[in-house]
Amino acid sequence: MAQDEIDRLLRAAVDDGRVPGVVALAADSTGPIYKGAFGKRSLGGTVPMTPDTMFRIASMTKAVTGVAAMQCVERGLLALDQPAGEILPQLAEPQVLQGFDTAGEPVLRPARSKITLRNLLTHTAGYVYPIWNELNARYCEVKQVPGILTGKLAALDVPLAFEPGERWEYGINIDWAGLMVEKVSGQNLETYMRANIFAPLGMRDTGFVSNEEQMARFVDVHARKPDGSLAVLPAEPPPQLEFHPGGGGLSSSGPDYLTFLQMLLHGGTLNGARVLKPETVAMMQQNHIGDLNVENLKTAMPELSNDVTLLPDIGQKWGLTWLINTDDQPGRRSAGSVAWAGVFNTYYWLDPKRQVTGVILTQILPFADPIVLQLLTDFETAVYRETAAHG
Repeated sequence: MAQDEIDRLLRAAVDDGRVPGVVALAADSTGPIYKGAFGKRSLGGTVPMTPDTMFRIASMTKAVTGVAAMQCVERGLLALDQPAGEILPQLAEPQVLQGFDTAGEPVLRPARSKITLRNLLTHTAGYVYPIWNELNARYCEVKQVPGILTGKLAALDVPLAFEPGERWEYGINIDWAGLMVEKVSGQNLETYMRANIFAPLGMRDTGFVSNEEQMARFVDVHARKPDGSLAVLPAEPPPQLEFHPGGGGLSSSGPDYLTFLQMLLHGGTLNGARVLKPETVAMMQQNHIGDLNVENLKTAMPELSNDVTLLPDIGQKWGLTWLINTDDQPGRRSAGSVAWAGVFNTYYWLDPKRQVTGVILTQILPFADPIVLQLLTDFETAVYRETAAHG
Protein backbone atom coordinates (compact mmCIF):
# COMPACT_ATOMS: atom_id res chain seq x y z
CA MET A 1 0.00 0.00 0.00
CA ALA A 2 1.33 3.45 -0.98
CA GLN A 3 0.51 4.86 2.49
CA ASP A 4 3.07 2.50 4.01
CA GLU A 5 5.46 3.28 1.16
CA ILE A 6 5.19 7.03 1.88
CA ASP A 7 5.76 6.43 5.59
CA ARG A 8 8.86 4.39 4.78
CA LEU A 9 10.41 6.92 2.39
CA LEU A 10 9.84 9.86 4.75
CA ARG A 11 11.05 7.93 7.81
CA ALA A 12 14.15 6.81 5.90
CA ALA A 13 15.00 10.43 5.06
CA VAL A 14 15.03 11.19 8.79
CA ASP A 15 16.76 7.97 9.87
CA ASP A 16 19.70 8.44 7.53
CA GLY A 17 20.12 12.12 8.43
CA ARG A 18 18.99 13.70 5.16
CA VAL A 19 16.46 15.89 7.03
CA PRO A 20 15.93 16.47 10.78
CA GLY A 21 12.17 16.19 10.41
CA VAL A 22 9.41 16.38 7.83
CA VAL A 23 5.62 16.77 7.65
CA ALA A 24 3.77 15.77 4.48
CA LEU A 25 0.10 15.67 3.52
CA ALA A 26 -1.93 15.00 0.40
CA ALA A 27 -5.55 15.08 -0.70
CA ASP A 28 -7.70 14.20 -3.70
CA SER A 29 -11.26 15.09 -4.60
CA THR A 30 -12.59 12.86 -1.80
CA GLY A 31 -10.54 14.57 0.94
CA PRO A 32 -7.20 13.96 2.70
CA ILE A 33 -5.45 10.75 1.59
CA TYR A 34 -2.14 11.02 3.45
CA LYS A 35 -0.77 12.64 6.60
CA GLY A 36 2.64 11.90 8.11
CA ALA A 37 5.16 13.49 10.48
CA PHE A 38 8.65 12.09 11.13
CA GLY A 39 11.78 13.10 12.97
CA LYS A 40 12.26 15.93 15.42
CA ARG A 41 11.44 19.63 15.38
CA SER A 42 15.11 20.36 16.06
CA LEU A 43 18.23 18.42 15.15
CA GLY A 44 19.48 16.69 18.30
CA GLY A 45 16.31 17.66 20.17
CA THR A 46 13.74 15.45 21.82
CA VAL A 47 10.44 17.05 20.73
CA PRO A 48 8.95 14.94 17.92
CA MET A 49 7.68 16.40 14.68
CA THR A 50 3.87 16.21 14.72
CA PRO A 51 1.31 17.01 12.01
CA ASP A 52 0.37 20.23 13.83
CA THR A 53 3.97 21.51 13.99
CA MET A 54 4.19 25.20 13.02
CA PHE A 55 6.32 26.21 10.00
CA ARG A 56 7.48 29.49 8.53
CA ILE A 57 5.90 28.99 5.12
CA ALA A 58 7.54 32.09 3.59
CA SER A 59 6.60 32.37 -0.11
CA MET A 60 3.79 29.83 0.19
CA THR A 61 2.11 32.98 1.59
CA LYS A 62 1.91 34.29 -1.99
CA ALA A 63 -0.92 31.97 -3.01
CA VAL A 64 -2.97 33.13 -0.01
CA THR A 65 -2.38 36.79 -0.87
CA GLY A 66 -3.32 35.99 -4.46
CA VAL A 67 -6.64 34.57 -3.26
CA ALA A 68 -7.21 37.73 -1.18
CA ALA A 69 -6.43 39.95 -4.18
CA MET A 70 -8.76 37.97 -6.45
CA GLN A 71 -11.55 38.22 -3.87
CA CYS A 72 -11.12 41.99 -4.18
CA VAL A 73 -11.27 41.67 -8.00
CA GLU A 74 -14.49 39.64 -7.70
CA ARG A 75 -15.95 42.38 -5.50
CA GLY A 76 -14.99 45.16 -7.92
CA LEU A 77 -12.49 46.70 -5.49
CA LEU A 78 -9.49 45.91 -7.70
CA ALA A 79 -8.99 45.24 -11.42
CA LEU A 80 -6.17 43.16 -12.88
CA ASP A 81 -5.18 45.70 -15.54
CA GLN A 82 -5.86 48.94 -13.67
CA PRO A 83 -2.67 50.98 -13.03
CA ALA A 84 -1.63 49.98 -9.50
CA GLY A 85 -0.57 53.59 -8.84
CA GLU A 86 -4.26 54.55 -8.78
CA ILE A 87 -4.55 52.44 -5.61
CA LEU A 88 -1.08 52.96 -4.13
CA PRO A 89 0.58 56.30 -5.04
CA GLN A 90 3.99 54.72 -4.26
CA LEU A 91 3.55 52.63 -7.44
CA ALA A 92 2.50 55.54 -9.69
CA GLU A 93 5.96 56.62 -10.89
CA PRO A 94 8.40 53.73 -10.46
CA GLN A 95 12.09 54.03 -11.26
CA VAL A 96 14.19 51.45 -13.09
CA LEU A 97 17.72 50.65 -11.88
CA GLN A 98 20.10 50.89 -14.84
CA GLY A 99 23.36 50.33 -12.99
CA PHE A 100 25.82 52.29 -10.89
CA ASP A 101 27.97 55.33 -11.67
CA THR A 102 31.72 55.61 -11.14
CA ALA A 103 31.12 56.76 -7.56
CA GLY A 104 29.09 53.62 -6.88
CA GLU A 105 25.76 55.44 -6.72
CA PRO A 106 22.67 53.90 -8.37
CA VAL A 107 21.64 55.23 -11.79
CA LEU A 108 17.84 55.35 -12.12
CA ARG A 109 15.40 56.30 -14.89
CA PRO A 110 11.60 56.62 -14.86
CA ALA A 111 9.72 53.52 -16.01
CA ARG A 112 7.94 53.95 -19.35
CA SER A 113 5.03 51.60 -18.51
CA LYS A 114 2.50 51.48 -15.70
CA ILE A 115 2.52 48.64 -13.15
CA THR A 116 -0.72 46.63 -12.93
CA LEU A 117 -2.02 44.12 -10.40
CA ARG A 118 -1.60 41.45 -13.09
CA ASN A 119 2.10 42.43 -13.36
CA LEU A 120 2.47 42.11 -9.60
CA LEU A 121 0.70 38.75 -9.32
CA THR A 122 2.79 37.31 -12.19
CA HIS A 123 6.23 38.74 -11.23
CA THR A 124 6.42 40.80 -14.42
CA ALA A 125 6.30 44.25 -12.75
CA GLY A 126 10.08 44.58 -12.46
CA TYR A 127 10.42 44.08 -8.71
CA VAL A 128 12.99 41.41 -7.86
CA TYR A 129 14.66 39.83 -4.82
CA PRO A 130 18.27 40.54 -3.85
CA ILE A 131 18.69 36.78 -3.23
CA TRP A 132 18.66 36.14 -7.01
CA ASN A 133 19.61 39.53 -8.48
CA GLU A 134 23.11 40.91 -8.00
CA LEU A 135 22.30 44.48 -9.08
CA ASN A 136 19.37 44.63 -6.67
CA ALA A 137 21.52 43.12 -3.91
CA ARG A 138 24.13 45.83 -4.53
CA TYR A 139 21.45 48.54 -4.43
CA CYS A 140 20.11 47.19 -1.13
CA GLU A 141 23.64 47.21 0.29
CA VAL A 142 24.44 50.75 -0.89
CA LYS A 143 21.11 52.15 0.30
CA GLN A 144 20.96 49.95 3.44
CA VAL A 145 17.55 48.53 2.49
CA PRO A 146 16.35 46.05 5.15
CA GLY A 147 15.46 42.48 4.15
CA ILE A 148 11.85 41.77 3.22
CA LEU A 149 11.24 39.38 6.14
CA THR A 150 12.05 42.15 8.64
CA GLY A 151 8.52 43.42 8.08
CA LYS A 152 9.89 46.96 7.61
CA LEU A 153 8.21 49.15 4.98
CA ALA A 154 11.65 50.37 3.87
CA ALA A 155 12.22 46.86 2.46
CA LEU A 156 9.81 47.79 -0.35
CA ASP A 157 11.59 51.04 -1.22
CA VAL A 158 13.58 49.70 -4.16
CA PRO A 159 13.62 50.43 -7.91
CA LEU A 160 12.52 48.06 -10.63
CA ALA A 161 15.09 45.83 -12.34
CA PHE A 162 13.33 46.10 -15.72
CA GLU A 163 10.39 47.68 -17.50
CA PRO A 164 6.93 46.43 -16.36
CA GLY A 165 5.77 43.61 -18.62
CA GLU A 166 9.19 43.15 -20.22
CA ARG A 167 10.09 39.82 -18.64
CA TRP A 168 9.48 37.51 -15.69
CA GLU A 169 11.62 37.64 -12.57
CA TYR A 170 10.65 36.52 -9.10
CA GLY A 171 10.43 39.32 -6.53
CA ILE A 172 8.62 41.37 -3.89
CA ASN A 173 5.62 41.96 -6.16
CA ILE A 174 3.11 40.09 -4.00
CA ASP A 175 4.01 42.22 -0.97
CA TRP A 176 2.76 45.19 -2.99
CA ALA A 177 -0.37 43.24 -3.96
CA GLY A 178 -1.00 42.65 -0.25
CA LEU A 179 -0.78 46.39 0.40
CA MET A 180 -3.32 46.95 -2.39
CA VAL A 181 -5.71 44.54 -0.63
CA GLU A 182 -5.20 46.48 2.61
CA LYS A 183 -5.90 49.81 0.89
CA VAL A 184 -9.15 48.83 -0.80
CA SER A 185 -10.48 46.69 2.07
CA GLY A 186 -9.60 49.14 4.84
CA GLN A 187 -8.15 46.26 6.90
CA ASN A 188 -4.64 45.05 7.54
CA LEU A 189 -3.80 41.80 5.77
CA GLU A 190 -3.95 39.68 8.93
CA THR A 191 -7.47 40.92 9.74
CA TYR A 192 -8.60 40.62 6.12
CA MET A 193 -7.29 37.09 5.64
CA ARG A 194 -8.67 35.92 8.97
CA ALA A 195 -12.16 37.16 8.13
CA ASN A 196 -12.24 36.15 4.46
CA ILE A 197 -10.05 33.03 4.22
CA PHE A 198 -8.83 31.53 7.51
CA ALA A 199 -11.99 31.69 9.64
CA PRO A 200 -14.36 30.41 6.91
CA LEU A 201 -12.00 27.49 6.22
CA GLY A 202 -11.22 26.76 9.90
CA MET A 203 -7.49 27.54 9.46
CA ARG A 204 -6.71 28.35 13.09
CA ASP A 205 -2.93 27.95 12.85
CA THR A 206 -2.26 30.34 9.98
CA GLY A 207 -1.33 33.98 10.48
CA PHE A 208 1.34 36.66 10.48
CA VAL A 209 1.58 36.75 14.28
CA SER A 210 1.58 33.51 16.30
CA ASN A 211 0.29 33.16 19.86
CA GLU A 212 2.23 31.52 22.71
CA GLU A 213 0.63 28.12 22.21
CA GLN A 214 1.54 28.18 18.52
CA MET A 215 5.08 29.42 19.26
CA ALA A 216 5.60 26.34 21.41
CA ARG A 217 4.89 24.15 18.34
CA PHE A 218 7.40 25.81 16.00
CA VAL A 219 10.10 23.88 14.20
CA ASP A 220 13.70 25.17 14.31
CA VAL A 221 15.40 26.45 11.17
CA HIS A 222 18.42 24.42 10.02
CA ALA A 223 21.28 25.16 7.64
CA ARG A 224 22.72 22.63 5.22
CA LYS A 225 26.52 22.97 5.27
CA PRO A 226 28.63 22.46 2.12
CA ASP A 227 29.49 18.91 3.29
CA GLY A 228 25.76 18.06 3.44
CA SER A 229 25.53 18.01 7.24
CA LEU A 230 22.92 20.06 9.11
CA ALA A 231 23.13 22.60 11.92
CA VAL A 232 20.43 24.38 13.93
CA LEU A 233 20.36 28.12 13.27
CA PRO A 234 19.95 30.40 16.31
CA ALA A 235 16.31 31.29 16.92
CA GLU A 236 15.48 34.86 16.01
CA PRO A 237 12.66 36.74 17.75
CA PRO A 238 9.63 37.44 15.53
CA PRO A 239 10.04 40.81 13.78
CA GLN A 240 8.03 43.84 14.85
CA LEU A 241 5.90 44.18 11.73
CA GLU A 242 5.39 47.60 10.12
CA PHE A 243 3.30 45.82 7.50
CA HIS A 244 2.10 42.28 6.90
CA PRO A 245 4.31 40.82 4.16
CA GLY A 246 1.91 39.25 1.67
CA GLY A 247 4.86 37.80 -0.18
CA GLY A 248 6.20 35.70 2.65
CA GLY A 249 5.10 36.55 6.17
CA LEU A 250 2.73 33.73 7.13
CA SER A 251 3.30 30.82 9.46
CA SER A 252 1.09 27.76 9.20
CA SER A 253 0.77 24.04 9.81
CA GLY A 254 0.54 21.20 7.31
CA PRO A 255 -3.16 20.50 7.97
CA ASP A 256 -4.05 24.19 7.62
CA TYR A 257 -2.23 24.57 4.32
CA LEU A 258 -3.76 21.36 2.97
CA THR A 259 -7.18 22.82 3.84
CA PHE A 260 -6.31 25.91 1.76
CA LEU A 261 -5.19 23.70 -1.15
CA GLN A 262 -8.36 21.58 -0.94
CA MET A 263 -10.45 24.75 -1.22
CA LEU A 264 -8.64 25.50 -4.49
CA LEU A 265 -8.94 21.88 -5.65
CA HIS A 266 -12.72 22.17 -5.17
CA GLY A 267 -12.98 25.37 -7.21
CA GLY A 268 -12.98 27.86 -4.34
CA THR A 269 -15.34 26.13 -1.90
CA LEU A 270 -14.71 23.72 0.98
CA ASN A 271 -17.19 22.36 3.52
CA GLY A 272 -19.80 24.90 2.50
CA ALA A 273 -17.48 27.92 2.74
CA ARG A 274 -17.10 29.76 -0.58
CA VAL A 275 -13.82 31.67 -0.76
CA LEU A 276 -13.65 32.24 -4.54
CA LYS A 277 -15.86 31.57 -7.55
CA PRO A 278 -14.89 28.49 -9.61
CA GLU A 279 -14.22 30.64 -12.67
CA THR A 280 -11.81 32.81 -10.65
CA VAL A 281 -9.84 29.76 -9.48
CA ALA A 282 -9.72 28.47 -13.06
CA MET A 283 -8.46 31.85 -14.29
CA MET A 284 -5.72 31.93 -11.65
CA GLN A 285 -4.50 28.57 -12.94
CA GLN A 286 -4.08 29.83 -16.53
CA ASN A 287 -0.92 31.28 -18.08
CA HIS A 288 -0.88 35.05 -17.52
CA ILE A 289 2.60 35.84 -18.90
CA GLY A 290 1.89 35.09 -22.57
CA ASP A 291 5.05 34.35 -24.54
CA LEU A 292 7.34 35.23 -21.62
CA ASN A 293 8.98 32.32 -19.86
CA VAL A 294 9.78 31.53 -16.25
CA GLU A 295 13.57 31.68 -15.97
CA ASN A 296 15.83 29.73 -13.65
CA LEU A 297 17.04 31.77 -10.70
CA LYS A 298 20.79 32.16 -10.17
CA THR A 299 21.67 32.77 -6.55
CA ALA A 300 23.37 35.96 -5.37
CA MET A 301 23.17 34.82 -1.72
CA PRO A 302 24.25 31.15 -1.49
CA GLU A 303 23.58 30.97 2.24
CA LEU A 304 19.87 31.62 1.54
CA SER A 305 19.32 29.87 -1.78
CA ASN A 306 20.94 27.52 -4.24
CA ASP A 307 20.42 28.15 -7.93
CA VAL A 308 16.74 27.39 -8.53
CA THR A 309 15.60 24.98 -11.26
CA LEU A 310 12.52 23.38 -9.75
CA LEU A 311 11.28 21.65 -12.91
CA PRO A 312 14.25 20.78 -15.15
CA ASP A 313 13.40 20.28 -18.85
CA ILE A 314 9.71 21.07 -18.25
CA GLY A 315 7.85 24.00 -19.86
CA GLN A 316 7.08 26.64 -17.23
CA LYS A 317 4.65 29.57 -17.19
CA TRP A 318 3.15 31.68 -14.40
CA GLY A 319 -0.45 32.07 -13.31
CA LEU A 320 -1.85 34.47 -10.72
CA THR A 321 0.81 33.84 -8.03
CA TRP A 322 2.11 30.38 -8.92
CA LEU A 323 4.24 28.30 -11.26
CA ILE A 324 2.49 26.29 -14.00
CA ASN A 325 4.11 23.29 -15.67
CA THR A 326 3.00 23.09 -19.29
CA ASP A 327 4.17 19.48 -19.79
CA ASP A 328 3.18 16.31 -17.97
CA GLN A 329 5.68 15.00 -15.44
CA PRO A 330 5.50 11.22 -15.92
CA GLY A 331 4.26 9.53 -12.77
CA ARG A 332 3.74 12.92 -11.14
CA ARG A 333 1.70 16.06 -11.77
CA SER A 334 -0.21 16.67 -15.00
CA ALA A 335 0.36 19.52 -17.41
CA GLY A 336 -1.52 22.57 -16.14
CA SER A 337 -0.72 21.89 -12.48
CA VAL A 338 0.24 24.81 -10.25
CA ALA A 339 2.90 24.83 -7.55
CA TRP A 340 5.28 26.91 -5.53
CA ALA A 341 7.42 26.87 -2.42
CA GLY A 342 8.93 28.71 0.54
CA VAL A 343 12.58 29.64 1.08
CA PHE A 344 12.88 27.24 4.08
CA ASN A 345 12.26 24.28 1.71
CA THR A 346 8.51 23.92 1.93
CA TYR A 347 6.70 22.88 -1.26
CA TYR A 348 3.17 22.36 -2.57
CA TRP A 349 1.53 21.34 -5.83
CA LEU A 350 -2.07 21.26 -7.03
CA ASP A 351 -3.14 19.20 -10.04
CA PRO A 352 -6.60 20.28 -11.30
CA LYS A 353 -6.69 17.58 -14.00
CA ARG A 354 -6.00 14.59 -11.74
CA GLN A 355 -7.58 16.30 -8.71
CA VAL A 356 -4.56 15.73 -6.47
CA THR A 357 -2.76 18.15 -4.18
CA GLY A 358 0.08 17.81 -1.70
CA VAL A 359 2.39 19.70 0.61
CA ILE A 360 5.75 18.74 2.12
CA LEU A 361 7.33 20.81 4.88
CA THR A 362 10.90 21.01 6.19
CA GLN A 363 12.76 24.00 7.64
CA ILE A 364 16.16 24.08 6.00
CA LEU A 365 18.28 26.74 4.30
CA PRO A 366 19.43 27.30 1.60
CA PHE A 367 16.36 27.09 -0.65
CA ALA A 368 16.10 24.51 -3.46
CA ASP A 369 17.93 21.96 -1.33
CA PRO A 370 18.62 19.03 -3.69
CA ILE A 371 17.91 16.48 -0.95
CA VAL A 372 14.50 17.96 -0.12
CA LEU A 373 13.67 18.36 -3.83
CA GLN A 374 14.36 14.65 -4.31
CA LEU A 375 12.18 13.91 -1.28
CA LEU A 376 9.40 15.99 -2.86
CA THR A 377 9.76 13.97 -6.07
CA ASP A 378 9.64 10.68 -4.18
CA PHE A 379 6.66 11.78 -2.07
CA GLU A 380 4.71 13.11 -5.05
CA THR A 381 5.39 9.97 -7.11
CA ALA A 382 4.17 7.76 -4.24
CA VAL A 383 1.02 9.89 -3.85
CA TYR A 384 0.17 9.39 -7.52
CA ARG A 385 0.74 5.66 -7.17
CA GLU A 386 -1.71 5.70 -4.25
CA THR A 387 -4.34 7.60 -6.24
CA ALA A 388 -3.86 5.33 -9.28
CA ALA A 389 -4.32 2.26 -7.08
CA HIS A 390 -7.60 3.62 -5.72
CA GLY A 391 -8.74 5.50 -8.79
